[in-house]
Amino acid sequence: MDTLEGHLLLASPELQDPNFFHSVVLLLRHNDEGSFGLVLNRPLQVRLHDIWQQISSTPAQRNDLVFLGGPCEGPLMALHDDPTLSESEGTRGIHFCSDRDLLTQLTAAPERQVKFFVGFSGWGPGQLEGELDEGSWLTLPAVAANIFDAHDDLWDRVLRDVHGRQLLDRLHIRHVPPDLRMN
Repeated sequence: MDTLEGHLLLASPELQDPNFFHSVVLLLRHNDEGSFGLVLNRPLQVRLHDIWQQISSTPAQRNDLVFLGGPCEGPLMALHDDPTLSESEGTRGIHFCSDRDLLTQLTAAPERQVKFFVGFSGWGPGQLEGELDEGSWLTLPAVAANIFDAHDDLWDRVLRDVHGRQLLDRLHIRHVPPDLRMN
């Protein structure tokens, strides 16, 4: 099985499941035992301060919006850019943690790029592969800009990237310069 760890799952336009409608998921684990990821574009109307008071008596120096990582219940988790506070690396330069001591350090680091989540997206063995075969998800490698940039149109932007990549593949174009006027 080829792993999709470090890839984005983009809900296909036909996917009507309300848990994943127009969602973009960073896949953090994908193996024979199942898959685990976090929805990147479901901000809640909850701030970190509201949740952090339930977890720790240490005050948080950040007050970021918290995101709903998916329909499965789970602890407070974070994606961030600090390798010293990493439990695992989601993709190059993107780190994951859910450990309270690591989260405490992240809440005291306002200079770091961090995105906080409650809940997660999970699939049992073979379940995600079946959904991929059905066409429920499109995939592409994740980049930090898709994770940390606060854009309301993340699904639309990533969908354009996927379609552009598919077009280049069909046309057998190997390289596109960043500025097409330089062609």
